[in-house]
Amino acid sequence: MSVGLIEQAISEAGFPAPTPRALEQLDVYLGLLLKWNARLNLTAIRDPEAIIRRHFLECLQCAQNLPELPESATLLDFGSGAGLPGIPIAICRPEIRVTLAESQRKKAAFLREAVRNLELTAEVFDGRVEEMPPSSRFSAIALRAVDRMAEACRAALPRVAPKGWLILFTTRAAKVPLKGALPEIEGWQEIALSGMERGLILLGQTHQ
Repeated sequence: MSVGLIEQAISEAGFPAPTPRALEQLDVYLGLLLKWNARLNLTAIRDPEAIIRRHFLECLQCAQNLPELPESATLLDFGSGAGLPGIPIAICRPEIRVTLAESQRKKAAFLREAVRNLELTAEVFDGRVEEMPPSSRFSAIALRAVDRMAEACRAALPRVAPKGWLILFTTRAAKVPLKGALPEIEGWQEIALSGMERGLILLGQTHQ
């Protein structure tokens, strides 16, 4: 069991401690990642402690610093891959209804297995976000480690509800061109990622 490693990493980062239930779920999630990663290449990082410190901490930091969202809030993890950041958000913020969007069917199968094993109130959409019904709108959309981030953000915008949020995992070098590509977004906030000198979470809200 890796609960101790997870708890220690969170404590050393100075983050609030998750509930015992959340720690247990994160431990199960780590086990599933390691098991499925052997054949799916969900993450290039193979070492459990490195996965905790590189992936889990970033996503937990995001979960704990989300902007104020409406009651019955929804969040879309765009290009979810291994479920990062959507699964840690669903674990730590169970009041938010999370949708994990992943177009690669094998990765989507992993996400369904994780949602089932972790008993999350989350959904998996196994297709491109652009193929979602027009009525699918979300209080917030998170994008982490996606290809062509600016292009992905443009595809995400129609899915953001009025006064909804974009949450972008990026770098200090990329933040200026990203902001320039998204004139529909205002009130940008920046959160320095723990343990990453140049890493940022950018949060911006739509005009309407």
